[in-house]
Amino acid sequence: MHSARAVLARIATAALSGLTATSVTVEVDLARGLPAFHLVGLPDGAVRESRERITAALANSGFELPLRRITVNLAPADEPKSGTGFDLPIALAILWAAGIVEPATPGDLAAIGELGLDGRVRPTRGALPIADALARTGMAELLAPPECAAEASLAGRLAVFAVATLRDAVDHLSGLRRLPRVSTNGWRPRPGSHGDWGEVRGQPAVRRALEVAAAGGHNVLLVGPPGSGKTFLARRFPSVLPPLTRGQALEVTAIHSAWGRIAPGRPLICEPPFRAPHHTISTSALLGGGSPLKPGEISLANHGVLFLDELPEFRRDALEGLRQPIEDGEVTIGRTRERARFPSRFQLLAAMNPCPCGWWGEPQRACRCRPGERKRYRARISGPLLDRIDLHVRVRPVRFADLASRAEAESSSEVRSRVARARHHQRKRSHEAPSNARMSAEEAAEFCRLDTGCRGLLARAFDRLGLSARGHQRVLRVARTIADLAGRETIELSDLAEAIQYREPAHDIESER
Repeated sequence: MHSARAVLARIATAALSGLTATSVTVEVDLARGLPAFHLVGLPDGAVRESRERITAALANSGFELPLRRITVNLAPADEPKSGTGFDLPIALAILWAAGIVEPATPGDLAAIGELGLDGRVRPTRGALPIADALARTGMAELLAPPECAAEASLAGRLAVFAVATLRDAVDHLSGLRRLPRVSTNGWRPRPGSHGDWGEVRGQPAVRRALEVAAAGGHNVLLVGPPGSGKTFLARRFPSVLPPLTRGQALEVTAIHSAWGRIAPGRPLICEPPFRAPHHTISTSALLGGGSPLKPGEISLANHGVLFLDELPEFRRDALEGLRQPIEDGEVTIGRTRERARFPSRFQLLAAMNPCPCGWWGEPQRACRCRPGERKRYRARISGPLLDRIDLHVRVRPVRFADLASRAEAESSSEVRSRVARARHHQRKRSHEAPSNARMSAEEAAEFCRLDTGCRGLLARAFDRLGLSARGHQRVLRVARTIADLAGRETIELSDLAEAIQYREPAHDIESER
């Protein structure tokens, strides 16, 4: 069946590095000589181990490994390859080279998937960015694991088929049993599980501040004693945020796909993500890193909320690492042989106690901390990081009358409608910034103009609060958001006064004296 010379087969797949997928051609050469299996093209350990998985999967699927000198090349050979998604394309290329299967349109075929020893096709991370990269190279058909097929089909422009086993893939390509194309029709966003704003009792000032934050995408720091409701409020905050746009949803889904955590039956993430890592998290887990490079919590919270409870308890280097992503909306992680850029346009929502015991400045209970302890506790959060937080909000304990009241509070849907209207005004005003918090200095100068009275108030606040240039800009953006919530085109004195109030250092122990 074979000539004296080698038999060559090629199948496309892709390699994932960070969020970027690069097209890879799997080349299989069957040559005469002693039986051997060579894998080249800068494979990592997981890729090299595919030889054992593929050999067992072929045997347990009813196929024999050709008794030839098998050379598998992953081209381009100078780019590192990592992960287990190369198993299926390598196995299919071997069977193709051996004459067992011959695709009808071999030049348009791509495949991804890990093989179990029994021949089952297991999921692999990064299906969406991989499918998007393959579609851009002109591939027309992609074979993918069932768990990843719906996600991969979101890329569009190529037909995706779910193959549960290696035998299913062979039967499909041979025309013995063609599989149905995976369709995105009929998928509906699943409602979020963040509770409802109506469950919050009392706290009108904090609710107002969080509504302003939601409307403008502003960062918030909640400072209050234990049990005052900081975490309760934060976990219901996503319920007042508008759903993601189609473009945002695809970007968020791609990030979670590269991380390897797409929920079954929910291929497209339509709600703003809410991430709440524990304060013992490592710096690389928060910012991104590892080997291979994976997005961190700040990227998993892209277009959503990153909630840092007990803010001073986080590692100092991890908190300082937030400064550049907050400003730039992305983080770049570099390693010796790999470099990745991850989006990080998150909204920071942080909570902390006013002191180690938690009761500084509260009339109900006396603080047990020494002045030095309070200062050291406050110093765990640097000034530059605090300067990047737009709203500093003091949270007071809830009164018994509020807890016992049966009066109905505003629901999430009511607040969300106002937030959506404000966001709509912002998108109409600026085609580049999705929210006021992301306005550039040039846009702030154009859209946040102040009259004489407002300029005088801001000048006095600038000196009294010791605002930096960044703090000045953030006050203007918050005032713009407050005016948007009220449906005003110009910033009034009351809007600016409220914005300045949120700039008061709620965490500052000196301000309580």
